[in-house]
Amino acid sequence: MSNIRDKVVLITGASSGIGEATARLLAERGAKVVLGARRTDRLERLAAELSDQGHAAVPKSLDVTDLADVRSFVSFALETFGKVDVLVNNAGVMPLSSLDALKVDEWNRMIDVNIRGVLHGIAAVLPMMRERRCGQIINVSSIGGHRVSPTAAVYCATKFAVLAISEGLRQENTDVRVTVVSPGVTESELADSISDPAGREEMRSYRRIAIPAAAVARSIAFAIEQPDDVDVSEVIVRPTASPN
Repeated sequence: MSNIRDKVVLITGASSGIGEATARLLAERGAKVVLGARRTDRLERLAAELSDQGHAAVPKSLDVTDLADVRSFVSFALETFGKVDVLVNNAGVMPLSSLDALKVDEWNRMIDVNIRGVLHGIAAVLPMMRERRCGQIINVSSIGGHRVSPTAAVYCATKFAVLAISEGLRQENTDVRVTVVSPGVTESELADSISDPAGREEMRSYRRIAIPAAAVARSIAFAIEQPDDVDVSEVIVRPTASPN
């Protein structure tokens, strides 16, 4: 816990689900959290609630598909708290559908958010972390980054990409810690973006067993709280009763 206190942690997709749960937990453990997402009304409510509890939390509108916006998000953190210790690349979308549904716009959206968003986050913080010779980048992948299921081919491809990007980043940097967290089925609003009936039914069946977002947040906290010479490279967290 002592290695979390006073760290400045940037969290994308912080308005709900894993991002919100992570913000709450890290703030409670003494981190200064910078909350980014498109839904600023939710961000502002969360930041106000955490601030009322005596925690350091600030909101900032963020579109991870826009590199300039991500850089502005990081600059805001620097202006507010003077440093960036950890980036949690959590923003993601999951509009599942079978490939023959040809939902090309949704494919492109997943590529933009799930892959480019991660790359934009890395690009915005890596130079300063290398200069300081310390820092941590935590990328949220998915159990879908380890196995493919029907209606999830493109989503899984984006999460496989997150694993590959993260491993390359880890190998290229000896002073920056790199962690991948791959949740199994987790309570979240991601399924709300599924427009395809078959995809919705697949996810409804898949989510009969789910863990709360707070369980994933604890895994992220575990990776952060390790000593600086210890890199928790990958964590898979899923329901005990899950067969997948």
